[in-house]
Amino acid sequence: MKFGVFTLFFLLILELAFGTFLVEKNNLKVTSPDSIKGVYECAIGNFGIPKYGGTLVGTVVYPMSNHKACKSFSEFGVSFKASPGSLPTFLLIDRGDCYFALKAWNAQQAGAAAILVADNKLEPLITMDTPEEDNANLDYLEKINIPSALISKSLGDSIKSAISDGNMVNMKLDWTESVPHPDERVEYELWTDSNDECGKKCDTQIEFLKNFKGAAQILEKGGYTQFTPHFITWYCPKAFMLSRQCKSQCINHGRYCAPDPEQDFTKGYDGKDVVVQNLRHACVFRVANETGKPWKWWDYATDFSVRCPMKYNKYTSECADEVIKSLGIDLEKVYLCMGDTEGDVENPVLKAEQQSQVGKGSRGDVTILPTLVVNNRQYRGKLEKGAVLKALCAGFQESTEPAICLTEDQNTNECLENNGGCWQDRAANITACLDTFRGRLCECPTVQGVKFVGDGYTHCKASGAMRCGINNGGCWRETRGGYTYSACTDDHSNSCKCPPGFKGDGVKSCEDVDECKEKLACQCPECKCKNTWGSYECSCKKGLFYLREHDTCIGAFGAVKLGWSFVLILLLALTAATLSGYAIYKYRIRHYMDSEIRSIMAQYMPLDSQPNNTGIHMEL
Repeated sequence: MKFGVFTLFFLLILELAFGTFLVEKNNLKVTSPDSIKGVYECAIGNFGIPKYGGTLVGTVVYPMSNHKACKSFSEFGVSFKASPGSLPTFLLIDRGDCYFALKAWNAQQAGAAAILVADNKLEPLITMDTPEEDNANLDYLEKINIPSALISKSLGDSIKSAISDGNMVNMKLDWTESVPHPDERVEYELWTDSNDECGKKCDTQIEFLKNFKGAAQILEKGGYTQFTPHFITWYCPKAFMLSRQCKSQCINHGRYCAPDPEQDFTKGYDGKDVVVQNLRHACVFRVANETGKPWKWWDYATDFSVRCPMKYNKYTSECADEVIKSLGIDLEKVYLCMGDTEGDVENPVLKAEQQSQVGKGSRGDVTILPTLVVNNRQYRGKLEKGAVLKALCAGFQESTEPAICLTEDQNTNECLENNGGCWQDRAANITACLDTFRGRLCECPTVQGVKFVGDGYTHCKASGAMRCGINNGGCWRETRGGYTYSACTDDHSNSCKCPPGFKGDGVKSCEDVDECKEKLACQCPECKCKNTWGSYECSCKKGLFYLREHDTCIGAFGAVKLGWSFVLILLLALTAATLSGYAIYKYRIRHYMDSEIRSIMAQYMPLDSQPNNTGIHMEL
């Protein structure tokens, strides 16, 4: 029995189980003519390279012939390559008669920068996907690099009408909000499959794992991303659980199934082998994640694809175990995670995978393999290292992107041309231009702990303590003859004030004040004034001494004489004070001693000064 009937059976189950497929969109802005000016939605094609995080401006062209682009435009002698100095060409073509991807390829070959496919009927937008067939004639799929979008029939008709009337239709394709970018960490998932015999898509998937592994591990080890691999499984309806098809394609009594790799039940590996290997992949990630090294999953996935391919009959548990052990991952924990794959029981890991397939929030159901989800939004485009890395980088909040996102092949540094239109101080090599993945930002910087404040476009000024250490706080400063003057002070005033001896705005200039000419100093009759840069010199006539504090001249001898007189007077005053103090001391001591002696003598004989209280007078 061929696989076709059973594939249809699985697809019917999938459609019943998971009913919502979300079309990923971006904005399209028509800037001219006025008759159709506005912002419209368009659906991102699942091939080519969308410019996630960026924009693209161009002029729309509708071909005179080959309207559906099913043939090469070279057959018609037509080229849409933009001439130097002109806007890129967006080629508008009609839906129908051939694959979407073929239309894009023919447009790219003709020089178009992007392709717009106008729907041929009134309906909600759909996702343009690559063809399922696998043959040599589809090798162009991996060569498509231009972005593509499906637009509504009504918008397509309006654009065609405007072009036919002789109007130039200018447009901007905008992917800046196609990927949410809330913070400094990106969370992404890869819905994949360990099956390596599904043709071109499997080859592309394996190639992507190998090429993207390095970038993925850099992002994960640096804490910039949180990655989770996922695997799609289906279930078998109860009415068919005992059928040969379910038994060969499912484990755990029809609960978890996968299509036959060769699409033939009579040869090769079965779908249940794929389910078991997918389960092992999921458990390897869980065990590695528990040890704090989730990036080891990338080593396992790539090594397994190389060492255990189906075509060499090595797609086995034994081969997988060898890969796990070679990477130092705990094999026992992996098997404990996998659980019983034969019994009539639920598997917690695979059940969680089935539940995760259902769309939540802004993310639709996962129905296409492989599928990349970035910040809960499904990625559309070619599964290629550069394209996927661009989508991940678009998921970082502005100015938080890791260095890998700012390399030349991922990002154009807008600060290199005219400093991005931002403020800069060439002398101090300080700029407000900050290069980010989404474009430049004009933000006043912080340099050596000093915060600059301003609008970032026309001015930035150092503020706070230590601001004078950075380009002198933006204030005037000059050195002459070994003397340096500055209008900056390290305080919280954040202002520039010319120092004493100067006048001006303190920012661009401070001019010397001529104290002599303006009669601000050295004005006494005996004074002779000479102006200097930032100060002045004042001298006196012969024999006189200049007191700067009092701006006066005094005689040098008189000053000395006055000084000695003052010292003599001071010494006499001190001597007098000492003698007076000694006299007082002597008097107080003498008085005290007389009082004490009188008290003692009074105890033994009456003194003349004491009254006779008895009234008796005795004579000796």
